[in-house]
Amino acid sequence: MVEHKTSETDASTAPSSFSHERFKWYAVLTQSGMEKKAKATLEERIKKLKMSDYFGQILIPTMTIEKIDESGKKKKVEQKMMPGYLFVQMDPVHKATFGCVKDTPKISSFIGSAANQDPKPVPDEEISRIFNRAAEATKAAPAKPVTAFEKGEKVKVIDGPFTNFVGDIDEVKADKMKLRLLISVFGRATPVELEFSKVEKLKDGE
Repeated sequence: MVEHKTSETDASTAPSSFSHERFKWYAVLTQSGMEKKAKATLEERIKKLKMSDYFGQILIPTMTIEKIDESGKKKKVEQKMMPGYLFVQMDPVHKATFGCVKDTPKISSFIGSAANQDPKPVPDEEISRIFNRAAEATKAAPAKPVTAFEKGEKVKVIDGPFTNFVGDIDEVKADKMKLRLLISVFGRATPVELEFSKVEKLKDGE
């Protein structure tokens, strides 16, 4: 029998190995802000349908970082690396697994799916890269001068799991010194909220 991992996993505690001889990884799109609810509901469906032997790990890509508040104190905050994404490890040979996932409330669709075809799996190496990036991310960003940003600008991420990614600013939250950036992940524009200190404006020629 295959052990079905049900615990919440952030990048700093993710398993050292993401490979399995039978299972493949699939990226699943959830309703906005419903990643944990979708994960819990899927786990319940798997148990109810007695399909635990056909599923492995189910992970939400998050990480715990240290932030410095206005009073100068440090606090730990859980941050989603890829809002709206869930990664499911399952047996593609047992076709019922696709329906089990797809018909789960709060789950919208598989990423990389086409009409009348099974979704494309995400390589183990890519899953490992996503979680290793977060594990290696700097926990507290150094203080930096505040830069003015505008919606529609292209900026480069300089800190965290998306370092060196370039994205378009979708929203500027000046009061919180944060911005929402649209980054291409698996060919899809993915919203990521970052602090001003974690991005920089593109230099000429970039």
